Amino acid sequence: MKTISTQEISDCVYRLARKAGLTLIPSCLQSLEEAKKRETGATAFALETLLENARVAKNENMPVCQDTGMSVVLIELGQEVALTGAPLLDAVNDGVRRAYADGNFRKSVCDPLTRENTGDNTPAQLHMEIVAGDKIKITYLPKGFGSENMSRLYMLTPAEGKEGILRAITETVKLAGSRPCPPVYVGVGIGGTFDGCALLAKKALTREVGSRNPRKDVAEIEKEALKCINELNIGCQGFGGKTTALGVSCEIAPTHIAGLPVAVNIQCHCVRCESEVLS
Repeated sequence: MKTISTQEISDCVYRLARKAGLTLIPSCLQSLEEAKKRETGATAFALETLLENARVAKNENMPVCQDTGMSVVLIELGQEVALTGAPLLDAVNDGVRRAYADGNFRKSVCDPLTRENTGDNTPAQLHMEIVAGDKIKITYLPKGFGSENMSRLYMLTPAEGKEGILRAITETVKLAGSRPCPPVYVGVGIGGTFDGCALLAKKALTREVGSRNPRKDVAEIEKEALKCINELNIGCQGFGGKTTALGVSCEIAPTHIAGLPVAVNIQCHCVRCESEVLS
């Protein structure tokens, strides 16, 4: 049995949060570059502006977006690992608290009713899964709410099938319009339960932009959904054009015979996600 201190987890969350606040993931930058080549006029200019913003943020050690997000932390904890030290959630929140203070990141977390700010961007949204092995994988996703607010959950009937899934994905992006700062990255959860499919959609956003689900039928949904979305002509920042979404990633899980839950989680063009393995 391997022993890992939760202080190591706190320090890891700190490192991931600091990096994610400043940089877009490489596959996002590549997708933006490729989109710029397909566009002209105001749309091409808008894409170049997004890329220049990313370059300045990285070079000047500044947040890549003013919405530095609510911290989403996904932990895969090996069942052969024994944790020591402070409670896990306290350690995660400590890492977030320190990162947002040292990085001068905007603190955006508040009470949902009183709207009183917690002052340090905690608590984080923590999701933990027990897996085989003696390692801990930590994934950090700062989720801005310009895009989060545009997300939707559908409880479809089984008869609606693939066409219903494609309709739900496309409708979500169409209704969002320019508000989530497109070109967007779309995470989709298919199956599970009301809450389970939402977590699947969030996990989908931690994948590389442009990656494909290993299941061929799910990968086909990703491909067709991206085509449908890009035919909406919303384009970068709403200027129109061929690229309304950089990618669509779907995760799938078994569900009840009477249901077909589908969650569509929108991410803006600022795809920020970092992972690290502790061993």
